[in-house]
Amino acid sequence: MTNPLLFLLAAMTLVAIPGPNHLYITTRSVAEGRRAGIASALGVETGTLVHVATASAGLSAVVAASATAFGILRYAGAAYLVYLAYRTLRARGGDEEETRLRPQPLHRVYLDGVLVNVLNPKVVLFFLAFLPQFVDQAAGAVPLQIAVMGLVLTLIGVVCDMVYALAAGSIGAWLRARPVFQRRQRYATGIIYLGLGAAAVFAGPSARRT
Repeated sequence: MTNPLLFLLAAMTLVAIPGPNHLYITTRSVAEGRRAGIASALGVETGTLVHVATASAGLSAVVAASATAFGILRYAGAAYLVYLAYRTLRARGGDEEETRLRPQPLHRVYLDGVLVNVLNPKVVLFFLAFLPQFVDQAAGAVPLQIAVMGLVLTLIGVVCDMVYALAAGSIGAWLRARPVFQRRQRYATGIIYLGLGAAAVFAGPSARRT
């Protein structure tokens, strides 16, 4: 790896910049509580590990180079976010609180986070654009270098995502105590998921990590 310190600084800067994954985690934490936000963060970074594995094996380059494969990934990701929006908008908390969003089981929240990130084509493009800049060809074992850098990115991502989840969970607890927020919570959350789905459709080669 060339200049590990430069890689670390660049990785920390890019991961800390708010993006769609942060918005997803924040939305989940505000809507369903801090535990849901933490489960979402862990799910998202598990998805990052999948991207690390595919990038190390050279599969990410194959996907990005194939218009068909990249299109399938892009539309699958968008479709899943639209499904989350649909599920959110139709969810009800109970007869006495028809407008309150019903929290999902934590294992379901975790799985949602995994799929949201695995099906995010921007992450594929990020690994292809960012990691090769720090590979030292003379050191050999390029897949190993990419895997190590990917794991470092994942660890940084876990810390950053947890900060977003915990902060949003605290804000969400305050908001959920307000009847006005309870009445509009499902709609706001569903609209955000729809927006993320639309953004996934327009993912292109210029995308950075999100």
